[in-house]
Amino acid sequence: MDDVADRGLLLQGELVLKVRSWFELRPYAGMIITNSNGKDLNNNPTNEIAESKAFLLGGKARLRAPIPWVAPYLELGIGASIGKFETFTYYDYSDKGGIIYHIPIAFGLELGKNNNVDLGFTYYFQPSVKQFVGAMAVGITFPL
Repeated sequence: MDDVADRGLLLQGELVLKVRSWFELRPYAGMIITNSNGKDLNNNPTNEIAESKAFLLGGKARLRAPIPWVAPYLELGIGASIGKFETFTYYDYSDKGGIIYHIPIAFGLELGKNNNVDLGFTYYFQPSVKQFVGAMAVGITFPL
């Protein structure tokens, strides 16, 4: 009864700062847009919503196994979400705008000879509005 899910879009860009072959710092910027369509995950009608329209800014640290072709990784960081957030469930109501903090967590695999293709799962926990955003992410790393 308290699990609400809405669909949306997550776009993000990162600057990769390689400290060691197994450790990277990753400042990022991105955006989240989610909307309620009045239905739950089972396609049943619901009045509950969890909507976000926000710009993301922050930094993450990535620990990775320096293995060619398939390198597993884990990321953790902190950031700010700037925008509007609305959560309405049977137990909670939150309607906030402005700046809130979030905690990014990600795990996955870097693929390819130079580990330049990223396949993973990324999550942004936003405790002050009782929301989290999750996505299966595909990324490509290229030198600037």
